[in-house]
Amino acid sequence: MRDESVVAFAMGDPSGISPELAARLLADPRMAGRAVMLVFGDRRVLEMGARHAGVTLDLPNCEASAANGARPTRSCFVDLGHCDPDTITIGRSSAAGGASALANFRCALLAASEGFADLVFFTPFNKHAMRLAESDYVDEIGFVDRTIGAQRSGREFNVLDEVWNARVTSHIPLSKVASSLTAEKVFESLRLTVEVMQGAGFERPRLGVAALNPHAGDGGNFGSEDEAIIRPAVERAQAMQIAATGPVPSDTVFVRALRGEFDAVVTMYHDQGQIAIKLIGFDRGVTLIAGYPFPIVTPAHGTAYDIAGKGVANPGAAEKALELGLSLAARDRRPDATPTMSLHEIVQRARIPGGAA
Repeated sequence: MRDESVVAFAMGDPSGISPELAARLLADPRMAGRAVMLVFGDRRVLEMGARHAGVTLDLPNCEASAANGARPTRSCFVDLGHCDPDTITIGRSSAAGGASALANFRCALLAASEGFADLVFFTPFNKHAMRLAESDYVDEIGFVDRTIGAQRSGREFNVLDEVWNARVTSHIPLSKVASSLTAEKVFESLRLTVEVMQGAGFERPRLGVAALNPHAGDGGNFGSEDEAIIRPAVERAQAMQIAATGPVPSDTVFVRALRGEFDAVVTMYHDQGQIAIKLIGFDRGVTLIAGYPFPIVTPAHGTAYDIAGKGVANPGAAEKALELGLSLAARDRRPDATPTMSLHEIVQRARIPGGAA
């Protein structure tokens, strides 16, 4: 049975494995049969990806100017015509590649925000390329906030079948982590983690809250943040009937999660969780950006420039990302979602320089 959700599908960095992954997903009848795919990108890049993957695509163009306020009823491609594959080098970041990925992502976000789609999915981005294109680009969350005018920033989750991972701080230097932590930030991360996981079907998710310092500070010998910041946030969460435990030393918290004690681990900084998650399931990990009116999902791995163009990219994590996004969208579908503008207007709002759409 077809899922009635519409996926705003943004093609990622054209120099990496994103074109190949996009082509594999769109050619796979298992994926194509799950939902309507509204794909944003350059047709020439998608065709290049299909050649790399060795697949044949049957995906008609969706004329942006013809879609006046109607959600798509079949999968189609919005050809932005903004990235000639001959102008990029496979396996190398570039401003052109970053600009292409940002434009695709901006269109997908606006499509979901304006009622055309129920979730956003994207194949991997390269942050260096995106900063070359837009120097003020930091990460996806800040970009989402600016694009849709969000009143509240979302949070990034890494998801495996075995364990979820949420984090309090994300794309900041390690030297700034301790000074960026507050009890309020930690508590809000715990609260949002519960909210999102309940939306994914966890009745009362159990959270292991990672300590910041070695041995959870060792009674103050290795820092005060664990007792002064993290513990009060955990106790506040517990008082609200949130099943939180911590601070737990970060060298054992994932071990305890994998043994079944926790459903999710809330870490204090990016690599505190990313290293563990990628070791556990690199080809299955999903990144979820939650806290917005629609879920945003992508495979947790990167653009894999080293294997780009070789036809060997593993679509497993991308498939898992789509499955999670569709599951979340199905639980929180907006039945009254009606587009407020045409796709043509969305493309114009996205400011595609020299685009064909």
